[in-house]
This record gives sequence, C-alpha cells and structure tokens, in this order.
Amino acid sequence: MIKDNQNTLNKLHIVIDAALIVAAYFLAYPLRFYWLPRLFPVFALAQGEGFLNFTQYSQNVIFLVPGYLIIYNMLGMYKPKRTHSLLRTLATLVNGNVLGIFYFAFLIYILKIADISRAFYAIFGGLNLFFGAAFRIILSRILKFIRRRGRNLKHVLIVGYSHTTEGFIDRVKANPEWGYKLYGILADSMAAGTRYKGVEVLAPIIELDEYIENNDFDEIVIALGIDKYEKLERIVDICEKSGIHTKFIPDYGNMISTVPYIEDLYGLPVINIRNVPLTNTANIVVKRVFDIVGALLALAVFAIPMIVIAIIIKCTSKGPIIFSQVRVGKHGREFKMFKFRSMYVEDPEKEKDEWTTRRDSRITPIGRFIRKTSLDETPQLFNVLLGNMSLVGPRPERPQFVEKFREEIPRYMIKHQVRPGMTGWAQINGYRGDTSIKRRIEHDLYYIENWSMWLDIKILFLTVFKGFINKNAY
Repeated sequence: MIKDNQNTLNKLHIVIDAALIVAAYFLAYPLRFYWLPRLFPVFALAQGEGFLNFTQYSQNVIFLVPGYLIIYNMLGMYKPKRTHSLLRTLATLVNGNVLGIFYFAFLIYILKIADISRAFYAIFGGLNLFFGAAFRIILSRILKFIRRRGRNLKHVLIVGYSHTTEGFIDRVKANPEWGYKLYGILADSMAAGTRYKGVEVLAPIIELDEYIENNDFDEIVIALGIDKYEKLERIVDICEKSGIHTKFIPDYGNMISTVPYIEDLYGLPVINIRNVPLTNTANIVVKRVFDIVGALLALAVFAIPMIVIAIIIKCTSKGPIIFSQVRVGKHGREFKMFKFRSMYVEDPEKEKDEWTTRRDSRITPIGRFIRKTSLDETPQLFNVLLGNMSLVGPRPERPQFVEKFREEIPRYMIKHQVRPGMTGWAQINGYRGDTSIKRRIEHDLYYIENWSMWLDIKILFLTVFKGFINKNAY
C-alpha cells in the first residue's frame, strides 16, 4: 500500500537529489575551465590567469549538498505532492535553487575560499536546476502513466455526503493521474446504493469502525455537511485510533478562502476568514519594487508606439489625447485611471452609466484598434508609478458599478483589499469587457488568496502571449 512506501520513496527522492547536486557540481568544473573556453572565447581565461584545481573545488561539496537538501526540505519538496501540478513543483524547485546559490555564496564567504569563478557559480546553478527539473518531469510522466493504468493508487474512504463530497469526487475523477481510488461513501443523509459519478454510498456512518477494520485504506476524507458537525468529534476519534491518515474538507467554502490562515492562540486554533498575502509588509514591498521596475521597463519598450498613437489620436479627432476616468482602488479609494482616448468626446453625464457595446458608434477608428490590442491601457503605467495601480491585480471599476455589484455579487468588495492591476488572473482567462462579473470576481479572489511573485510573473507572461488581443473589447 501507498502508506507503507511513502517514507521509502521520500528517502529515495532525497538520495537522487543529492546525487544530482554532486553531478551538476562536478560537471560544472570541466564545462567552465575546459570545454566552454574551447567553444566560446568569452569563457577563456585572461593571459597569465590561473584557476583552482579540481580537488580544491570538490571539497565544497561536503557542505554544499546538505545545505541544498535542507533548503529543499524547508520548501516542502519532500512532502507528498500527489495533487500538485508539475508547474507548481518546478516553481518550488526554482525557488530552492535561487536560495541555494545564495547559500553557496555565503558558504564561500564563511570558508574564506578565494578565486571561485563566478561563471562556475552560474554553470553549476543552471545544471542543477536542469537536472532537478528533468528528474521531476520524468518522474511525473512515469507516475501519471502508472496511475492511469490502475497502479500506485491511494485507496480512499469518504465519510459524509455534502456538496463538498461531490466537489472532491469531481476533482478526483477529472485528475486520474493523482492516483486516488475512491472506495465509497459512508453517509446518513443518502440511501445506500445511491451513486455519484460511479462512487457508491455504502452504509451509514455508524458502520465506520467495521469498514476500517475490514479494509486497508490509505486515507479517509471527512466531508460532512455543516448541519452534521455534531458527529465530527466521534468520527475523528475513530479515524485517529485507526492510525489512518485523515483529511477534513470543511463545508463552508463560500465563507472561507481556499488558503485560510490559521493562528495559534496558545493551543486555540483561530481561522482567519480571508487570507490575503499582500497584507504582509514584506510582500507589499517586494510587489511595489517589482511594479516600479516593471513599469519603467515597459515605458521604455512602449515609448515609441505610445508617441505614434498619441499623434494619430490628435490628428483624427477632437479632444484630449489622454482620457481619465474615476475608478475605485485599494481600500475603496477613488483615483483617476489614465487611458488613451478611444471614443469621440461626449457629455460625461451621458457616458458614465453606459457600457461599451459591439459596433458602438462612439468609438473612433484608431480607438477600435487600440482597444482591441489593449494599447489604450498603456498610459496606466503612469498609474503604476504613482502607486494607484499595480502591474497585476483585479481590474478597477467605476464607482457607480461598484455600488451596484457590491449588493448583487457576494464577496465583491474583497477585491479592494489589494491594488487594482493593468492585467490580472481574470483577464488572461478570458473575463474581460462584456463578460460574467461573477466569474471575474471568482478569478480575482483566487488571485488575492493565492498571490505570489511567481503568479504575477506567470500572469504577465501569459498577458504578452494571449492577453493583448481582447475579443470582448468593443
């Protein structure tokens, strides 16, 4: 069974990582000092310049390997990752290798080792990242192949029937590569024999003891409806006595974030209703620095196109080049958001309550192009520099629509706990312009609760490749 093999697999994983680190380190030496200089003169040493021999370099491995493995372990790379995406695993590996290079530099400083080549640092780091990524990609493909054929499965019993039960089954059925084998459901609220997507209700919850005794489960998932929580303590007690790994899926997903933050008040667990990573000072500073640097680089790239667009707007229609519109930002504060003017000038009172529609007669010829390609949004880079906006975040809305949506859409106002963005998770998933506000908010909440710099980078990357052309822009 899986529970008997997990520790062995984790230890093997650590051994393989250690071997890959050593291989990358030893291979980096001939690459740096022998092979690359012959192929690329830029790597050649200056006249009369020498380098440490292989034995001197190899001594560092004694300290390097344990440090890297400790960093990997701290980042959770040796915890079970059956339901983690490969992209998430690789992102963690990148984090580990960045921290590892800093550790390597610190190690060299502490040991007072002189004449370590900086190119050697880079080559070792690149090789180690490549080897680690290749190993994880191959392992992921092998495990998916095995699990899709009914091997290496984790046998699971579900206790309780609720909409969270159905949600869990939906996700397991949609991801057979996770290797979950759903044995069945014990529930009081549904008759035995009832099925959901092939998973059968077997018996009432009172028979849990008997099912545990007569079967060999790897995991028990408790998914009681919120109205059945008086049974939770007894169920957990039975599961704990069995020694089987137990998970609890709370039946209040609409009230609590997908990544809740739990505080420990001297042994009393307190769940924060909403976890917002961007309320952390360090995260705020990192994101702000990223925004400023990114906005300056983007202005350098788009400077000439912006000048050309400004000239065309001025020459083809009357009115200002830049159009400013009041939007609602962080903490509900209003600010003026800048855009290139893409419509003919009209009465502000008439314009403020209207959505733009397909074939809208108010749009200028150049306006239709810049709206379709999102080039009308580039002046918002100045909003980013001013601190009104971020490169990535929920899109800001006009005050009158905020007042409307806050009453109609649950949790709408949570989006104002962070700076609005030029692009966002909702936008790269197609929710721009005249699309579902409810689905847009769901994506915004996912972003707010799961923020990381890697997610921002991913969104910007996807914006470049599929986010500029907006089929919903009219």
